[in-house]
Amino acid sequence: MSQYRIFLKYVAPSVLAFALSGVYAIVDGFFVGHSMGDTGLSAINIAFPIVSLMQSVGTGIGMGGAVLWTVRKETEDPGLAGKYIRATLLLLLISSMLTTAFFFFLTGPVLRLFGTKGDILTLGKDYLDVIVLGDVFQILATGIVPFIRNNGSSFFALITMMSGFLSNILLDYLFVWVWDMGTAGAALATILGQAVTTVLAFAYLIYSRLPVTGSLAGFGKMAGNIWKIGVAPFGLTLSPMISLMLINRFSMANGGAMAVACYACIAYALTIVQMLMQGVGDGVQPLLSQYYGEGRTDLVRRMRKTAYICAVGLALLSNAVLFAARSGLGELFGSSDDVSAMVVRVLPIFLFGLIFYAFSRITTSGFYATENNLYSYLCVYAEPVLLLILLFLLPLVLGQTGVWWSVVLSQVLTACLALALKTAEDKKITVSP
Repeated sequence: MSQYRIFLKYVAPSVLAFALSGVYAIVDGFFVGHSMGDTGLSAINIAFPIVSLMQSVGTGIGMGGAVLWTVRKETEDPGLAGKYIRATLLLLLISSMLTTAFFFFLTGPVLRLFGTKGDILTLGKDYLDVIVLGDVFQILATGIVPFIRNNGSSFFALITMMSGFLSNILLDYLFVWVWDMGTAGAALATILGQAVTTVLAFAYLIYSRLPVTGSLAGFGKMAGNIWKIGVAPFGLTLSPMISLMLINRFSMANGGAMAVACYACIAYALTIVQMLMQGVGDGVQPLLSQYYGEGRTDLVRRMRKTAYICAVGLALLSNAVLFAARSGLGELFGSSDDVSAMVVRVLPIFLFGLIFYAFSRITTSGFYATENNLYSYLCVYAEPVLLLILLFLLPLVLGQTGVWWSVVLSQVLTACLALALKTAEDKKITVSP
């Protein structure tokens, strides 16, 4: 099988799966927006960074464990490498208990910290209270899927995620539209959808006879190694939500509730596109880790180059589609006419940054897939830091427009940093003959 066919075998199902994840993220907003209007849509949008934090914990731990398992089984005893699967599962369970305990009494204060008040605060708290109680399914669902993909079963990973997605849609329809359960019903639909994914993921581990039982000697050291890798994918998954949180906070101060509702519509659309980029990065990661473990750096470079082409192509296509559909985005999420008109004006600003985001995303995936932790950290966490700095500066001159442009400029600057780090790494790599 040619290398490009292998690339498609891994990446195509991953891109489809993450596209579904992007739609998954906007389903609650769709049903709540049409049921409760701008207020309900804003509440879901402001609460979503906490949901993303929980999912990011699962993604970081799961991806860290999957990378180490894949690399180690090519270079060490597969039995010893398999201990990383067990360590990852235990770490996922511990993390879910800790995050639930931490947020259980803090949903209200956290939402107030985001600048939320009034009906938006009430509806957002109703949503988060349910999400926090079902945190274990969020973390396990996102944490086990990377092992399915790294075991060569990208298509089953797609089926697993699709099952949860379809369950969420059906339950959102019932809970929000039929039974009028509001934002709490939307949250319950999300949790039960993730529970479906979790059950199927565990069934795969058992059916495939992956080493889920056995010794956990050395768990502390393995947990540390998992987090060293996982900090980067954790940040990649969370970074868009950090941006969402910051933009909501500064938009509330500069543009009010209308600006927050406008960005909710834009963020939902961009989430799908950013998930496509994550699908390319996470889809090619098993190949990069395998070839890295085998010492085949020529194939590492070739697969990474192919991933760049794929991600940038998807960014260009997404730009065209979103620009053409911009007039219908507000209506899609049930926003008011004024908010819809604002979306039409503002969306092109955000489309400018997608190509830069695609480059940074693939570069970072290449770093953590080959255990280049420092460079991956720099790429991941530079963007929210740069965004925060720009948000303190540009709105002073441009008002709410400065908030919008802060996002794009932070993506451009992060891509420049990623290019510099990639160039430095390439100079160190000796290509295998």
